[in-house]
Amino acid sequence: MENKVIIPVTGMTCANCAMNIERALKKVPGIMDASVNFASERVSVSYQPEIVTIDGMIAAIEKAGYGAIKPDESGEDNEAEKIARKAEIKNQTRKFLLGIIFTLPLFILSMGRDFNLIGYWSHASWVNWLFLILATPVQFYTGLDYYKGGFKSIKNGSANMDVLVAMGSSVAYFYSIALMLFPMLGQHVYFETSAVIITLIKLGKILEVKTKGRTGGAIRKLMGLQPRTAYVINNGVEKETPLSELQKDNIIIVRPGEKIPVDGIITEGESAVDESMLTGEPLPVDKKTGDPVTGGTINTDGVLQFKATKVGKDTALAQIIKLVEEAQGSKAPIQSLADKVSAVFVPAVIVLAFIVFALWWAIAGEFVPAMIRLVSVLVITCPCALGLATPTAIMAGTGRGAESGILFKNSEALETASKIDVIVFDKTGTITEGRPAVIDIIPLDEDIKSENELLTIAASLEKGSEHPLGRAIVLESEKRGLALTDVESFKAHRGFGIQAVIHGKAIYAGKPAWFKDLGIEIKNYSDKIELLQNQGKAVILIAYQDKARGIVTLSDKVKPESAATIAELQDQKLNVYMITGDNYNSAKKIAGEVGIDEVLAEVLPDEKSGKVRDLQMEGKKVGMVGDGINDSPALAQADVGIAIGSGTDVAIEAADIVLVGSTLKGVPKAMELSRATMRTIRQNLFWAFFYNIALIPVAAGALYPFENAPEMLRHLHPMLAALAMAVSSITVVSNSLRLNRIKLLR
Repeated sequence: MENKVIIPVTGMTCANCAMNIERALKKVPGIMDASVNFASERVSVSYQPEIVTIDGMIAAIEKAGYGAIKPDESGEDNEAEKIARKAEIKNQTRKFLLGIIFTLPLFILSMGRDFNLIGYWSHASWVNWLFLILATPVQFYTGLDYYKGGFKSIKNGSANMDVLVAMGSSVAYFYSIALMLFPMLGQHVYFETSAVIITLIKLGKILEVKTKGRTGGAIRKLMGLQPRTAYVINNGVEKETPLSELQKDNIIIVRPGEKIPVDGIITEGESAVDESMLTGEPLPVDKKTGDPVTGGTINTDGVLQFKATKVGKDTALAQIIKLVEEAQGSKAPIQSLADKVSAVFVPAVIVLAFIVFALWWAIAGEFVPAMIRLVSVLVITCPCALGLATPTAIMAGTGRGAESGILFKNSEALETASKIDVIVFDKTGTITEGRPAVIDIIPLDEDIKSENELLTIAASLEKGSEHPLGRAIVLESEKRGLALTDVESFKAHRGFGIQAVIHGKAIYAGKPAWFKDLGIEIKNYSDKIELLQNQGKAVILIAYQDKARGIVTLSDKVKPESAATIAELQDQKLNVYMITGDNYNSAKKIAGEVGIDEVLAEVLPDEKSGKVRDLQMEGKKVGMVGDGINDSPALAQADVGIAIGSGTDVAIEAADIVLVGSTLKGVPKAMELSRATMRTIRQNLFWAFFYNIALIPVAAGALYPFENAPEMLRHLHPMLAALAMAVSSITVVSNSLRLNRIKLLR
C-alpha cells in the first residue's frame, strides 16, 4: 500500500537545497518518490507505511542538514509549522537588523574615505581595525547561515547558493585581513564589500520569503473557512465544542451569518447557504431538511440543525485543502529544465569565476581588479530565481483555481490543460441535468389498455436498473401511485436495454435498434420512432411475445450554462465534441441546442475511451468532461480528465481536474487559468535565464572595453551584484503573484 504525506521543511536557500533533500529521501527504503517545492518549503513523499515512518523521513531530512516539521494529520492547521516559520523569520530579521547596525556605519565610513569626504584621519591604520570590528559580526553572525548551508551542501555532494555567497564574501573579507597583516600587498581594504553583500542578500531572502508566502494564500484562505468551534446539541442542551472534538452523528446548530463547521445532512430548518468560497458560484443555494451541507460554507438567513456526517480530515474542505497542497507540491514537466540547469549551475559558476579571475589578473596584471570580478561573478549568479520560476507560478495558479472551484490534482494536469485542442463532453449529467423525465407513454397494442398499464410494466422491469432513464420511469410510476409487479430473471444488456420475466412472459425494454437483434419486428413503428427521436427524446420500446407493445419517451433538460460554456471554449479556439449513447438524431438535437457540431452518438459505455483514443491517434490533445461511472475509463484515457464535482466518486478519482459543484462554468476557466499559468512560468524562466545570461558577462567585465557604456556596468561592483541577485528573485515571485488577480471568465 502506498501513502502520501506532505512535510514542511526549513533551512532551504535555493533549488539545489530542494534537490539535496529529494536525493536524501529517495535513498530511504520504503520511499517511492519525493518532490520538494522550494517555493512552499514542503516535500511531498509517496511511501510504504509498513517499511518507513514519517519520523524516519524527518530523520533523513535532518541528516541531510535541513529542518523538518512533523505534519498535523488532524486536517486542521499545523500550529507547530506556524510557530517554526515565525521563529525562522524572527531569527532572520534579527540577523538582518544586526547586519544593518554594523554595515551602515562601515559603508558610510568606507565610502567617505574613498571619496575623501571625512578628513585625513580616516586613512590612519587604526580605521582599518575599526572596519574589521564592524565587519566581523556581519560576516560570522548575519552570514553564518551561508557558511552552514554551504558546508551542508558540499557534504551532500553538490553546491548551492550558500557556497557562492560564502565564497564571494569570504574572498573580500579575508583578502582585507591579509592586507592589514601584510601592508606590502596593498592598502585598500574591502570589508564594506563583504558586509554589504551579506546584508543585502539577507534582506533579499527576507523579502523573498514574505513574497513567497503570499503565493500560498489560497491554502490559508481555505483553512480559514472553518470556524474554531461549533454548537452541539446534546439532550436538548447546546454546548460550544472545539472543532477537533466534533464527532460523526453530532447534532449541530448553525445560526444566520455563522459558518457551517463540518459536512452533514440537515435535520431541521430551512435557509440559503453561501457556497461561493468552495464552488466559485456567487448565488446562495436554498437548503431544506434532508439536503447536504458542506463545512466552510456560510448560513445566510435561517436557523439550521444538521447531523454531522464527516468531520476532521474527512470533510470535503479538508479533502480540497489536501488536493491543493498535493498539486502545489508536485512538479510540472516544464520544471525539469530548471532542475537540470540548477544541478550543474553552481559548480559551473565557481569554475567560471576562477577563469575570469585568472584572465583579469593576466590581462590587467593586478590582483585587486581580478578579485573584484571574481566576487561579482560569484554573487550575481545565484540560481534562486531559476528555482522559484515554476513552483511559485504553480502555487499561485492552483490557488487561484481553488478559489474558483477548480481543483487541479497535480501540476502536470495544469501544464497539460494548456495544450488541449479538443474537449469531449459526455451528454447525460454533464451537458444536461442528468435527471430525465418521462414525456410520452404510447401504447402500440390493443392488449395495453392504458398509459398506466404500460408504465406499470416498464417501471416493474426498470426497478432493477441503475440507468438514469430507468430511474426516471420508476419515479414517474411512483408519482402516479402505481403498484409495481415483482420480476424474475432480470438481466441488463449494457448499452442496449433490459429483460425480465413477469407473470411468465419474457419482457424487453430498450433502444429500438436492439429489437432488430432480438428478431422483434418494429418496422411498422419506424416513422413514429424517428419522429420522436428527431424531437430530441430518448425512445424506450417495450415488447413481449415477439411483438412491440408500447413506447415510453424521456427527455433531459440542458443545463442553463451549457451553451454559454461551449461558446466560451469555442472562442478559445477549442474544438468541442459531445459523446453519448443516444441515437444520432436525438443526440444531434441536444448538440444543436448548445452549439456543438461534432457529435459521437450511439457509443456504448465501454466504447467511450476508444473514441477518445481515436482522437488522440489523430494527433489531438484531448480533454474529457464527465460525471458518471461509465465516463471513468474515458476520463483516465484523456490527456486531461475533468470531472464534475457532483458526479460519482469513481469519476472524480479518475479525473485530473475536479470542478466543485455541478456547473460547467469551470471548464473554460480551467483552460484559461492553465494557459495563464504556463505563460507566467515561461516569462519567469525567460527572465531567470536572461538575468544570468546577460549579467554574468557584465560581472565578468565584458563591457569594460566599451567606454560609452555606463560606468557602473563597466565595473560592476559586488555590492550592486548582490542587489541585482535579490531583485531577480523578488521579480520572479511578484510576476507569479499576478495570477492571484487574474480575472477568469464568469
